[in-house]
Amino acid sequence: MSDPLIREMDNYVVLVPGESEQFLDKEQTLLWLQSWLNKFDSLPLDLACKSSIEEAAQHLLDTACDLEIKTGFTIQWYAVRLESPGQ
Repeated sequence: MSDPLIREMDNYVVLVPGESEQFLDKEQTLLWLQSWLNKFDSLPLDLACKSSIEEAAQHLLDTACDLEIKTGFTIQWYAVRLESPGQ
């Protein structure tokens, strides 16, 4: 998510294999990511250096759009605009 406009987005679509898409606001998306991170016995190496699950979730939201939970099972999240610009 290198585009600065994306960082201004407040809504995300989250995708879990086998489930319907969900639209969440930024805070809900962070909580959703935290709930997935809490399921790991140990965090992936790039997240293990973070001081908390909350910080790791924020890092993911700022820098990624997917997370492999186990082989063949990857969750995804994408910033979306729910309103037209200028509304």
